[in-house]
Amino acid sequence: MNKPYIIGIAGGSGSGKTFFLKCFLEHFTADEVCLVSQDDYYFPVAHNMTPEENREYNFDLPATIDHEHFQQDISKLFNNETIIKPEYTFNNPTVVPKMLEIKPAPILIVEGLFILHFRDIADMLDMKVFIDADEDIALQRRLKRDLIERGYSHDDVMYKWINHVVPAYKEYLLPYKDECDRIITNNSHVAQDIIAVTEEISAGLRKNIF
Repeated sequence: MNKPYIIGIAGGSGSGKTFFLKCFLEHFTADEVCLVSQDDYYFPVAHNMTPEENREYNFDLPATIDHEHFQQDISKLFNNETIIKPEYTFNNPTVVPKMLEIKPAPILIVEGLFILHFRDIADMLDMKVFIDADEDIALQRRLKRDLIERGYSHDDVMYKWINHVVPAYKEYLLPYKDECDRIITNNSHVAQDIIAVTEEISAGLRKNIF
């Protein structure tokens, strides 16, 4: 296998990265694309935390990510090696993490908040995609996710948004926006808008890579 084409997908919380990825991956088979998510490389710190300590702990800092392990696994996939690692369970001590087996593929997707800030990773990317959304829309998406899916209180979500999420976005992601190859504004609640963008990008990749 030739060296994979590496796509970096970055976006702040609530920008719609997850939905973009879901739509994008549907254009390829499991043998054609593999995905490495920054979320799977958090240092495990929260299992012994009280709810108050968890509220105060800032997960939106590069130091919370095992950057070395993250970069090493990307390099292994780039060199056509399979990686095996435990999934990240969002600090839920009741969930037993599954072991993830990620096999190399012609297209390697790397996604996460800090992938452009980690310059050794950014320098590996062949294409950089920035998913953007207005702050008020991103906040509403974050509230919906954290209140319903993760069981956080409204006060806790707002505390983290104001003190952790927005400052991290402005310091560790926004400065790299202009160096990205594609900037995709995702303020719409119409799925077809994102589907159309992923169709366009995937068609270009399929033409040039396969």
